[in-house]
Parts: sequence; structure tokens; C-alpha cells
Amino acid sequence: MPSDHQAQVAELMADYQRSRERLAETHRELAAIAETASSGDGRVQVAVGARGELREVLLANDVCDKLRPAQLAATIAELSAKAAQAAARRAADVLAAVLPADTDPELLLGGHADGESESVLRNESRPIDDDVAEEEDFSEASWLQHSPTKRT
Repeated sequence: MPSDHQAQVAELMADYQRSRERLAETHRELAAIAETASSGDGRVQVAVGARGELREVLLANDVCDKLRPAQLAATIAELSAKAAQAAARRAADVLAAVLPADTDPELLLGGHADGESESVLRNESRPIDDDVAEEEDFSEASWLQHSPTKRT
């Protein structure tokens, strides 16, 4: 007969396995999200993923005869933003099902409920704790100028 401790461990392991399966399912659902948007005349169509990444651009054969390059670029950008908002809403719906009730999935995804999102600078400068970074040189010089073993 298993002890109470063994039963607790077995229950924790089962909970852990269910959580991992649910996480994998959530990842699959997010990866499957694709939203499309088309121009009014149907000559330009874009598809984006859950994070707003452009996955596909479809152009009619005569689109270059009808639109100048700047107009075509603006149309693609506008349609991409529209599809990205729809994809973000779907991603928020997927996440809402697995997040705690008081968590805002749109905020978690980096956007706002009104569909606007803040610009995120991925390579922006940020303070470095000198105690932690003493052995590394985080200067503005390119990493290509340094050997892997010796920093100058």
C-alpha cells in the first residue's frame, strides 16, 4: 500500500504532466493562428501569425499596373496591421483560457485592449549592474572586433 507521501508525489507528477500537456496544446493553438486581410479590390492579401509576423503576401498579377510601389507598400503595411490586430485578439482568447482570471492576456501579449500596442525597442540601452558584469565588456564596440577568449 503506497504511503501518503508517495500518493502526494504521484498526484503532483500527474498535475505536472497535465500542465505540460496543456502548455503544449496552447503553443500549438498559438502557432496555428493566422489572420488574413485583403484590399478592397482583392488584389493584395496578407496573412500574419499570432505575434503579428508576416507569413504571406499574395499579389494579383496586375497589381503593379494598378498601384505605384509606395501605394503597394502602404497597402501591405495597412493590411498587415489590421490582420495583426485580429491575430492578437485570437491569441488573447487562447491565453485567456489558461491564465488566472485577473490576468489581462492582451497586456501580456504587449498590446492594449484598444488594439494599439506600444513600440518595443529590443536593443535599447539599459543600466548594467557593475557588480554582475565586471568580467564582461558591454561596450558599444562590435562583438566581431573581439576574440572569444580575450576582450580588449
